Formats: sequence, structure tokens, C-alpha cells
Amino acid sequence: MQKIWLRQYPAGTPDEISPDVYPSLIALFEESVARFGVLPAFTQGKTTLSYSDLDRLSRNFAAFMQKKGNIKARDCVAIMLPNCLYIPLALFGALRAGARITNVNPLYTSGELRQQLSDAKAKAIIIDADSLPALLPILPDTEIRIVVTACSGDAAVASVLATSPVADSKQPVDFDTALALGGDLELEPAATAGKDIAFLQYTGGTTGVSKGAALTHRNLIANIIQFSAMMGPKISAGREIVVTALPLHHIFALTINCLTFFCHGGRNVFIRDPRNLAGLIAGLGQWPFSVFTGVNTLFNNLLNHTEFNKLDFSELKICIGGGAAVQESVGRRWHEVTGCRLLQGYGLSETSPLLTITPGDSDTFSGSIGVPVPSTEISIRDETGGEVPVGKVGELCARGPQVMQGYWRNNSASRNAMTHDGYFKTGDIARMDENGCFYIVDRKKDMILVSGFNVFPNEIEEVLSRHEGIFECACIGVTDKHSGEAVKLFVVAKAGVQVTCADIRDYCRQRLAAYKIPRHVEFVDELPKTAVGKILRRELRKRAGH
Repeated sequence: MQKIWLRQYPAGTPDEISPDVYPSLIALFEESVARFGVLPAFTQGKTTLSYSDLDRLSRNFAAFMQKKGNIKARDCVAIMLPNCLYIPLALFGALRAGARITNVNPLYTSGELRQQLSDAKAKAIIIDADSLPALLPILPDTEIRIVVTACSGDAAVASVLATSPVADSKQPVDFDTALALGGDLELEPAATAGKDIAFLQYTGGTTGVSKGAALTHRNLIANIIQFSAMMGPKISAGREIVVTALPLHHIFALTINCLTFFCHGGRNVFIRDPRNLAGLIAGLGQWPFSVFTGVNTLFNNLLNHTEFNKLDFSELKICIGGGAAVQESVGRRWHEVTGCRLLQGYGLSETSPLLTITPGDSDTFSGSIGVPVPSTEISIRDETGGEVPVGKVGELCARGPQVMQGYWRNNSASRNAMTHDGYFKTGDIARMDENGCFYIVDRKKDMILVSGFNVFPNEIEEVLSRHEGIFECACIGVTDKHSGEAVKLFVVAKAGVQVTCADIRDYCRQRLAAYKIPRHVEFVDELPKTAVGKILRRELRKRAGH
């Protein structure tokens, strides 16, 4: 497509970036710790690590992993931790040891954990003590050589091991012990290049089996520079306070919150459990935070909490929604309450993640996912692979330096994910308007076919998000003998508000074509979500027997 979106770029934003400014993430790390030294880098509760602290302690951990963990260059290290100060130590330590990282959701079951550790061929794992019960039964089925435990929660390692003993050769080592031991060991600098894999980032699995996206150092560096270019002067080096409520095992928080603002000398304030809204709001109240990232469900939950609008938002200047579409009603209300425009970012694990974002100088919420970041090409394709005209919908395909190397050990999936001319097929249905702004219509796999008409769940959910009696909702397609498929809506009603199926259908009749009106409505207490807050329509289909 012609890059008509370039005219939307803020003044001074480059059309192209160089992902080779840093030869690796290790070089980026070394520059930041040298530049920002005593400034605070990461905070959890009352404890803060400075950039110098992180340099020293991650060096110790890297040396421990090399000498005691027998971790070699390009070995895979798994990190299975909730947001806590052990993550940056483990992450930068593993990279400095020459390893690649696979981030694991700490809520995973033994079966899910076995699949990822085995597929990634992980040789070590840094794990929260609370997650040990999921690891220990499947440990013999993996290639794990060393287990490092971090007690960020309630579990006591000794009590867990008493009920599930492990072989002497794999007895867990406490993280603090590893740091102390590493202080007396020599670190052999890793000869890491931009083309080397930095992360095996497993896809969310919201539509099927999770696959490992092989992201190189160059991929991540490109995305850090691309995002920074789009924000421009909004980012002040050494001054930003970033609230990290989204889990760092997710690519959005990993790249934007952790890596990007580390590059700019920011302070990351970790929130361990964003589902505890009272705790999150209390945490927000302790800091004059300037950057906040989230997903639609988190923004909506905060806006519906009575204490949220009492916070001081005077320093807030960058708010970004990702992971799933931010509904227009949520975006507009967020601005009313905080005074800060909510920007939308779009991307996937396979793209490091950012492909598009609302320009940093935007003063309106349009529902658009914005424009492609520098050095990124977007093409909207039809079923035959041909490019569609402006305004027409098709699959969003992307090409740029942030696009993954491929799926780990899955050549077939890698080939199927790409077009003949080298574009990554995202699986999202989108359109571009005449100004070069892009809009996600829906996931290709979530589209519902009603009597030959395409129905996109996002549209219905967007309309119903404005219903005064609905807290949140999600819809899927179910088999129907008359129309092939019909729309089924799952609804979480607002507390204390009476709403019926008839109310919802009447509301829809005034706003949607007849074939889009939900034929089935089911009220539920909550919707299934990923750890990041994305609604799992796949689980709803299972619940409905599809």
C-alpha cells in the first residue's frame, strides 16, 4: 500500500529507523546502566533497584548461570514469575550469560508448562515459589538442568519440596543465594549478535495451540526505536515513572514498559496483581506516574471503581491500550476522568509487538489503531492475496524489522504465516481510511457468518459497551439451522442494575442490522480472560459446545 499514513506522523518523526544502532540488547543495557547509574530503574513496594544495582546484580546472576548452572550461549532459560524485582535481574542476567529467554505465564498448569518447556528446549527455569507445584511433577519430562526459585508470593519452598521432592541434581537454588554465589564468579562476556534469538515468545493461544515466535535482538531493538520515534518529545530521559500492571511475561509490557523505558532511564513501578483493583489504585496513589499501559478490560474496571477518579493525574502524559481493541466508550471516558488521551497500539507476539500506534500528538480518540510505526509496511489483502482498495476490509499483513524470524521448530507454521512477497499474515481483519489510519474489524477466526453476511463480534461488543446495564460482554457464533450461524452474547451485568434479554435485543434493534442482533443471550458472573485481560472467545465457544 502507498504510505499515505506518513502525513499523520508528528513533526520530526523519521520515516525509517536503523535497528542496527545497537548490536544487541546487551549493548543497549550497557549503555543505559552507564548513562543512568544511580537513577531508580525498578520499584516494587518499598524496594527500588537503581541502574547501577541492576548492572551489578544481573552480572552476578549471569556468572552464576554460566558457572553453576552450566548455561551455554544460545541455551534457553525460562522465566516464570509474576511482576517482581527478580524479573529484570533474571532477564538481563540470562541475556548477559548469552542465553535466550522464554517467558512463561506463572498461572500455567503442569500440562501447559510441560508443552512450552519441552518445545523451547529450556535448560533452566527461574520460577516463583508459588508455581513450583506445577513444575515439579513434569520436571523429569524436560531438559531443565537447574531450577532457581524466587519467593515473591506466599509459598514456602521447603514445604512445597516436602510434598514433591526432586532429584538431588535438580534441587532448587534460591535466587538470593544464586546472586551471592555469582558475586565470586567470573562472567564470560557473551558474543551476541543482532540476528541471535533473544526471546522465544509463545503466542497467547487464544485461538489455538501456542507457538514460539523467535524474536531476535534486532527485532526488539527495532521496536524500541520505532515506539520511541512515535512518542518523540513526550518521553523525557531519566524522568518517566511507568506503572507496570500488565504482566511482563506478555510481549506488550516486556517491550514497551520494561525494555523501552529502560532505554530512556525510566522508573518501572511493578504491580504484582492488577486484578486487585483496590491494591492497584492504592499503588497508583503513591506515585506521580507519567506513563500507564493497559488493556480495555483493565481501563474499564478502573473507571468503574469509585476511588480511581480521586487520583492525581497531573503528571500523566502517555496512556496506551494494547492486547485487544479499546472500546470507544472506554477511551472517551478515560480522557474525561484522567485528562490524558488514550492511545491505541496494535501488534502481536510475532511482531515484537508494535506494528501501529496512535501518533503521540493525537488529541482525539477515534477507535483507530493508528498508523504504522517507522520502517513498517502494511498491506490489506483479500482471500486471494490481492491488495484491497482504501476503505475495504481484508487481512492485515505486515513487513518490517520487528517481524519475527519465524516460529521455533515449526517450519510449516512459519511458511503458512507469510505471504509470497514476505508479509506476515496477522489473522486480523482490518481496513485503512483515506488518511492512512487503520481500524481492526475483528479476528479472522472470530468472524460469524449469518445467512451469508459477515458479522464481526467487535462491532456488537462496541455497541453494547455503551448500554448502561452492561459491565462487559463478548459474543461468538453458534450453529443455527436457519441461518448457518447465529450470534450468541455473553453478558456481565453491572452490579445493582436490572437488565434483561429483551432490553438488550431492543437496544440492538435501534443500532444494528437485524442479522447482527444476538439471537441468544446468556448472563454470566465473569468472562474467561488471559492473564493480560484479553477475552477468550475460544473458551466461550467451548462452553457453548462449539
